[in-house]
Amino acid sequence: MIQIFEFAVIVIAISASGVMAPGPLFAANVSYGLRGGVKSGIKMAMGHTIVEFPLVILLGVGVFSLEIFPEFRTLISVFGAITLFVFAILQIRTVLQKKENITTKPKHGPLITGIALSALNPFFIIWWITIGFKLISDAMLIWAFSGILVMFFLHIWMDFVWLGGVAFLASKSSRILSNRNYKILMIGLSLMLVYFGITFLTDLFS
Repeated sequence: MIQIFEFAVIVIAISASGVMAPGPLFAANVSYGLRGGVKSGIKMAMGHTIVEFPLVILLGVGVFSLEIFPEFRTLISVFGAITLFVFAILQIRTVLQKKENITTKPKHGPLITGIALSALNPFFIIWWITIGFKLISDAMLIWAFSGILVMFFLHIWMDFVWLGGVAFLASKSSRILSNRNYKILMIGLSLMLVYFGITFLTDLFS
């Protein structure tokens, strides 16, 4: 029991560096939360989980090899940047429409967005191949293959709490925003996505 508790503390403390780090998923979650509340955050977390769980399993069984990592990172970075640019453009276009208001929902849902912004985020992949891989290895040393599931459940609940909580707070703030300020905030969040997309590309050459 002590061993499980100690490992849980380690996983939670280390996972916070990935879960709570500002990034495209966080920015998109805020924008959806303004309109959809906690439900949109939960859907975003579900989309994130759809990508994260298979990745963790693959890392656990050793399918991902560090030898192919440079090419894989390049591919993910390019497609990830394109996805962020397209998402930002669509969001800005929607916000600038004359009939746009705070209750208007985007055409692309948080579940799909959660999948796309996770699968095409090179920093997310890097985190799991480096920091996350160490947690998976430690868990498997203690509980063998079932350690993968133990580690994953100790980690994933934080995504749901964080994304759901942020979306909930965003929905509350939307009530005090005027339509004009709302549009400014949404455009700002969209520009953040553009920034992250540029970062994805520039990091390839650093």
